[in-house]
Amino acid sequence: MSIRHGLLALLERGPRYGSRLRTEFESRTGSTWPLNVGQVYTTLSRLERDGLIVQEGSDDAGHDLYAITDEGRAELRAWFESPVDRTSPPRDELAIKLAMAVGAPGVDIRDVIQSQRHHTLKAMQDYTRLKAQALADVPANRDEVAWLLVVEQLIFQAEAEARWLDHCESRLVRLAEAAATEPSAEPGPTAARGPSRTPADRARSRR
Repeated sequence: MSIRHGLLALLERGPRYGSRLRTEFESRTGSTWPLNVGQVYTTLSRLERDGLIVQEGSDDAGHDLYAITDEGRAELRAWFESPVDRTSPPRDELAIKLAMAVGAPGVDIRDVIQSQRHHTLKAMQDYTRLKAQALADVPANRDEVAWLLVVEQLIFQAEAEARWLDHCESRLVRLAEAAATEPSAEPGPTAARGPSRTPADRARSRR
């Protein structure tokens, strides 16, 4: 999640102070990715260092205000116009867990899959419930529309994960069946003569 560009997008609407940026960010994303004030001000410091924002006075309550610069607007436009890079995907804990569970001693990967499927379906039900609540009233402003887009993305993501877990289970079943029906290797000429002797056996026979 690009906090950096998210804050720039909010600052394009006008100067804001740190706590307000945090509140608006969480409102726009439905608190899906909660921020703490420290994260916000650390990011603001880096944006200011890079010339993408500047401090612009303070409000009546004494809060320091930040404003986006022309360089910041250009950075924001480039972010909106560029696709999210999928060539270097972030590490996925579930994929790593299943990869490591295959063949791990004492681990039944079917139990791992079943446990995750239960959790994923529960999350999907919760997200669907949130979507229904959001649609009970027609979204009245851009923050509500933005939250609806986020929660729908979470639903699609959970659905895809559930399908992938089903696929993993089916593949493991097919592999197990193939291994069970694979014919065992027939003994070759060496096996027919009995076990081969070790050098120590041959040395004893010459005594």
